[in-house]
Parts: sequence; C-alpha cells; structure tokens
Amino acid sequence: MKILTSITATVFAVAMAVSASAQTAGQDMKNAGTETKDAAKDAGHGIVKGTKHTGRAIKHGTKKVVNKAASGTEKGADKVKEKTQ
Repeated sequence: MKILTSITATVFAVAMAVSASAQTAGQDMKNAGTETKDAAKDAGHGIVKGTKHTGRAIKHGTKKVVNKAASGTEKGADKVKEKTQ
C-alpha cells in the first residue's frame, strides 16, 4: 500500500511540474513576442526621427544653394547692365 501511495504522489508531483513548466514556456513565448514588437517599434521611431532630420537638412541645403545661385545670377545681370549702358 505504501508503494502505491508513493507512486501516486510521484506521478502527481511530475504532473504538477510538467503543468507549471508548460505555463511558463507559453508565457515566455508571449513575453518574447511582446519584446520583439517593442524593439521593432523603437527601431521604427528611430528611423522616422533620422528621416525627418535628414529631410530638413536637405531642404535647408537646397534653399541655400538656390539663394546663392540667384544672387550670382543677379550680380551677373547687374554687370551686363553696366556694360551695356
């Protein structure tokens, strides 16, 4: 009788251990998925920030070049005007 009781207790203990580890493994997978999602969001936010910064820098540089070119054209036109008068 003692053998049957100890076998039953052992089987019960093993079943509880397997059940607990299965819940932990499932939760670990869920946590891993959530962490992956959060990492992807962080990467996306960084890309957006970098893209906006680069776009603004390009816009600023382009305006600067266009204004210098217009100024040079105006100076050239003034010189031509002076020579023709």
